[in-house]
Amino acid sequence: MFIGIDVGTSTVKAAAFDTAGTELAVEARQITLSLDEGVVEQDMDEVYAAVVAVLDALTARLPGPVELAGLTGQGDGVWLVDAAGRPVRAAASWMDGRAHALVDRWLADGTFEAVFRRTGGALFPGSPGPLLAWLDRHEPAALDAASAALCCKDMVFGRLTGAPAGTDVSDASMPFLDPRTRAYDDGVVELLGLTHRRALLAPVGDPISTGEARGEGLPAGTRLANGPYDLPACALGAGVRAPGDGLLIVGTCLASLVATTDLDLSGEPAGLYISTDRPGHRLRAMPAMVGTAALDWVLSTTGVAHEEVDALLAATPPGAHGVRVLPYFAPSGERAPFVEPGLRAELSGVSLESTKGDLIRATCEGIGYAARHCLEAAGLTGSLAVCGGGTRSPAWMRLLADVLGRPLRVVEGEVGARGAVLAAAERYGTALDTARWTRPTAVVEPDPARAAHYTAGYAAHLARLATAREDARDHA
Repeated sequence: MFIGIDVGTSTVKAAAFDTAGTELAVEARQITLSLDEGVVEQDMDEVYAAVVAVLDALTARLPGPVELAGLTGQGDGVWLVDAAGRPVRAAASWMDGRAHALVDRWLADGTFEAVFRRTGGALFPGSPGPLLAWLDRHEPAALDAASAALCCKDMVFGRLTGAPAGTDVSDASMPFLDPRTRAYDDGVVELLGLTHRRALLAPVGDPISTGEARGEGLPAGTRLANGPYDLPACALGAGVRAPGDGLLIVGTCLASLVATTDLDLSGEPAGLYISTDRPGHRLRAMPAMVGTAALDWVLSTTGVAHEEVDALLAATPPGAHGVRVLPYFAPSGERAPFVEPGLRAELSGVSLESTKGDLIRATCEGIGYAARHCLEAAGLTGSLAVCGGGTRSPAWMRLLADVLGRPLRVVEGEVGARGAVLAAAERYGTALDTARWTRPTAVVEPDPARAAHYTAGYAAHLARLATAREDARDHA
């Protein structure tokens, strides 16, 4: 019996699998996300309590012992803990926008580009570098009291096992890790004015760290592995390992990942390279800020239930009767495949004749165009897997296949938790049939006529986006 733990932004989940990769049971708990004028935070004790609760509930349902467990979770943000691994303050989320002025300044003075040319990571307000720099300026006492600046899964791992503060190469990838040496680049620390806070950067476990559970949530002595974080864990769980193959995660965050052995630090700074446990193998990542969260906002605003989406998409033609959506809803702007902290969503082509279906289809099309932009920038040349909450809508998957103009390998279930188990199994030398664990649930083929329509629509989307980016800079 294997358990995968996925500590997400709004939900904590734990899933149990048998040796063949069959998902046996899942437990989930909602966690609070506090949003206030660009400040997005989470209570670490609440998050950890949710982890213990789902594990208690899951292990109570299992008929046999747990052989090992893997842990993954949301990346980025800053989770400050003291020497005992306890919270110093609320965690600053990856969605946090308070450091946008710092990123704007670094974009203007060349710091942003200098960091990218060294690490392949494009700074955005919710990444650890800007957040630590903001806290150093505005809440230095919190940093003084902290022993380590962790990411989400690292905090959970430390409390489950009692292990000292640490992280892995995937979470360390943004923004301080040199992808060539797989060690922190002190030049980047200096560029961001954080040399005097260097000790807060947690040691990197390479490969991922392991430990034994102390008895909270998991039976005492259960073997546990820390990482990778949710984006590369989903890539493992979806079977994305060969260079050129990609994954689109249609979740709260719209994340595009492409496996690669290359390292290209030229071009427009955007996204990041996520180091993996295999030296020389990376994921070129373009994690856009908003995915299903954009659709959720539109559904809430229009009073449409999730259960109605498929029927509305089916009843509304491609192009949504001229309604168009630029889906950049995050309070901190966009981070991939470009960084634009001031960019906001735009809705156009609306009239008194526009329907709820038009608004919803236009939003889904806009998200699809954003995904196509990210996947192209990430270098997709091979097959494409899709996972995340959006896969529960067959109509949206058909729309996405048409907008992207390629087949989608749909992988359902707890893909991040599955990847965490595969990473743990590899770390512990436990042989699993990876192909069987990662086979797709379905393959969705694009319709040629609709795909041609969306190719033209994509070009129009890029033109509107260019204008919106100029406007965002003019009003910065």
